[in-house]
Amino acid sequence: MSKQNQTAERMAALERELAELKAAQPKPEPSREEQERATAKWIDEMHQMREGRMSLATPPSVVREMSVLDDHLVKEIALRDARAPTGRPGMIPGSQQPTSPRQSAGDGTGWAHEMPIGPSMHQRYVDAQLDAQDAKDRQERIQQAASAEMARKFAERSEKLQRLIEQNKKLIGKTK
Repeated sequence: MSKQNQTAERMAALERELAELKAAQPKPEPSREEQERATAKWIDEMHQMREGRMSLATPPSVVREMSVLDDHLVKEIALRDARAPTGRPGMIPGSQQPTSPRQSAGDGTGWAHEMPIGPSMHQRYVDAQLDAQDAKDRQERIQQAASAEMARKFAERSEKLQRLIEQNKKLIGKTK
């Protein structure tokens, strides 16, 4: 074996060893931004998948209405719908605009009367309940304050009375 062959074999062995070592190294963790980006992408894909599935779904109102029909009648309706024309017939004029240029509420256009911004018209009931409770609370606080004042005055008077009794006992004790 020549020195060149030995060097080539040694180089090949070192390259294999290097490849094995690289394969054994743990993969680096993705950064926080990369994780958030991947999560957002996955959420978006799932949302698009659900939207696509729901675009093919039958509305719940139709399902409720169809549930009372038997299978034969449903198949017949579906067959008739499949054969029905889809274009606009030639006898109907192209423009069927309402005579009034301004759309008004309740004419089926989807417009509604504007509602003023502010408190609800039922707020007065809540306010009345709160006012009644405030009056009850105020009356209770007044009664508590009056009771406390009466108890304080009673304590003062009983102390005075106790002192007078003590003085009388001393006076009676001196006279005997």
